[in-house]
Amino acid sequence: MVTVFEKIISMCNIQTIKGGYLMKKLFVVCLLIFAVSCTKTYTRPSEEEVTPPKEMKEEVMKVEEEAPEEIAYARDEEIGERDLSPAEVAEVAKTVFSDIHFDYDKYNIRPDARPMLNQVASFMSENGDYNVVIEGHCDERGTNEYNLALGERRGKATKNYLVSLGVSSSKISTVTFGEEKPLCTDTSETCWQSNRRAHFVVTGRR
Repeated sequence: MVTVFEKIISMCNIQTIKGGYLMKKLFVVCLLIFAVSCTKTYTRPSEEEVTPPKEMKEEVMKVEEEAPEEIAYARDEEIGERDLSPAEVAEVAKTVFSDIHFDYDKYNIRPDARPMLNQVASFMSENGDYNVVIEGHCDERGTNEYNLALGERRGKATKNYLVSLGVSSSKISTVTFGEEKPLCTDTSETCWQSNRRAHFVVTGRR
């Protein structure tokens, strides 16, 4: 490129040019020629070159579709445990609400019944839209009237214990059956013990 410039200068024989104006003009022309010769031709890339492969498009679309679910799952993990469905709550209730038992002619809560009642109270606190009915039962000894009254006291004692643990009293009701619904009909202490009980019935959502 320098060679071309030198040839132009020699051809023009700047030394013979008279007048500064013509010299400036010629110098500008030489610069323009030099600039044009240095310019590279820009070639626009074809559509095939800028279009990503089909496989890449499919992969990107797949990631975009899966991302919202992953984000939602992560958000659920941060918030904590999800709420149980009604079917799941009913299944849990089968294992949570076990009968508690009483000594003969007594209605006070025995020490072995307290862990179970604590579990019931915890369940009801976490599932506040469920109610329970506590049934009071007795063995066959004693009169029907006496056992009905004793069953009522057993149901109320169980309710009061749950209320003392923070369960709302409005979510618990009681009923007595006395000796009318025995689990066992044998004449033995083991059978009588199984009948002296408080039984829970989950009544469902309000």
